[in-house]
Amino acid sequence: MSVTTNETETKYDAPPGTALPQLDDLPQVAGTSGPQEHKLEADYYDTGDLRLIRAGITLRRRRGGDDAGWHLKLPAGTNSRSEIRRPLGRGGQRVPSELAGLVRVHTRGEPLRPIARLTTVRQVLVLLDEDGDPLAEVAVDDVRAQTLGDTTTVSRWDEVEVELVNGDRGLLRAADELLRRGGLHRAGRSAKLERALGMEPRGPAGPPRLTPSSAAGQVVLAYLREQVSALTSMDPMVRRDEPDSVHKMRVATRRLRSTLRSFRKIIRRDRTGELAAELKWLGGVLGGARDAEVLEAHLQAGLDRLPVEQVIGPVRARVQGHFPPAKAAARQAALAALDSGRYFALLDQLDQLLADPPFGPDADKPASQALARSVRRAYRKTARRMRVAEHARPGPARDAALHEARKAAKQARYAGEAASPALGKPAQRFTKRIKEIQTVLGDHQDTVIARQEERQLGIGAYQAGENSFTYGLLYADDAHEAGRLQKQARRSWKRASRRRYRSWMR
Repeated sequence: MSVTTNETETKYDAPPGTALPQLDDLPQVAGTSGPQEHKLEADYYDTGDLRLIRAGITLRRRRGGDDAGWHLKLPAGTNSRSEIRRPLGRGGQRVPSELAGLVRVHTRGEPLRPIARLTTVRQVLVLLDEDGDPLAEVAVDDVRAQTLGDTTTVSRWDEVEVELVNGDRGLLRAADELLRRGGLHRAGRSAKLERALGMEPRGPAGPPRLTPSSAAGQVVLAYLREQVSALTSMDPMVRRDEPDSVHKMRVATRRLRSTLRSFRKIIRRDRTGELAAELKWLGGVLGGARDAEVLEAHLQAGLDRLPVEQVIGPVRARVQGHFPPAKAAARQAALAALDSGRYFALLDQLDQLLADPPFGPDADKPASQALARSVRRAYRKTARRMRVAEHARPGPARDAALHEARKAAKQARYAGEAASPALGKPAQRFTKRIKEIQTVLGDHQDTVIARQEERQLGIGAYQAGENSFTYGLLYADDAHEAGRLQKQARRSWKRASRRRYRSWMR
């Protein structure tokens, strides 16, 4: 069974014989314990072309210390990583299937093999609070590294790590200031493996600053890169069934597809049609799992709002029993998709898109010109669909028209998001307003789907000899809510379509 922890740490290059400064005076620190010595030996695993470490991921099999076992470390924000541990077990040097699955978004069928062995003699000093509980661990490591493969490189160095236990980032910042005053320098590599392999230190993080005069292609490519990163980072979270992970991965997929459609003169649409279709497939597979979650929560919330005397019969039991099979089937379908060759081919296409983007005729134009034109086109599409919905016959026809308007609003929102880093507050204000109308229309669509489900549940209850009164109440409540949301959508659109929110779209 695996165990997951989050680690937040900073690393420092240390000359041989480095002595730590006095750490007792750091904020929150009342004393120290140690140092205690550990001898650690770890084999690191990766593909032959180092896909894991290039993505900021390390996978190792460690012996020694108090945490012997398999360790998979995934990026989790600045100076933080999520560490998933499994015991050594009886599998020898074979990577546990669970951990291999969590990095499949990167390996895509390539085998994992040992690429380096690191032996570390570690001196650990524990920083304690007034109650004697650990705040952080400060480790001085004497590291010997040996690469594994056709050729072998041997290296040795010292480094210092400060890892939070129960302390906060304020303590980490104070320790950083103290250690740097003492002559230490922040390490340019976040993992020992990078140094063992001779990888160059990473430069300053973050994309280049974008402005209205930036090339439109550069702005769109930065947004695409951000969404690809979000998609791949959510893959292991979906496999572990972590809360909201399916939703976040689905949103990244939708943003990618929408961007390819909105900026077709910046990223050539004739060269990305197949990719957009595959993104639609992936979003649909993920949607099955997400839609079941949302619908169950909607019905449960509706039941919670009803007075207890109006919940007649085994309604809650029927609702609770209705969704687990659908959710389980949807999850299995999603996991099967994530292990499929089709998905890996999609990921390869995304890599190719970022490495060699098929720029169109507007890619070199200033963002203030080309992006604004694309966002305006998405806005006008939304306006047309809102007019269609306004004149549609009440009932299914209007519901369908509002759903189409919602999809157009979502595309306009994502176009505004992509433009905002370069075009600033005008694009941000527009995006905020369009998001409001999209949210209202999304809530309306939830009532449409919920009513269909409530009707089917009511029919099933009636056929089973149960009282179906409560399902009718749920249906009526959602019908009333749909009417209210339609009025709110008209008000939200009236605000979103004001000239001041779109005057920048020249």
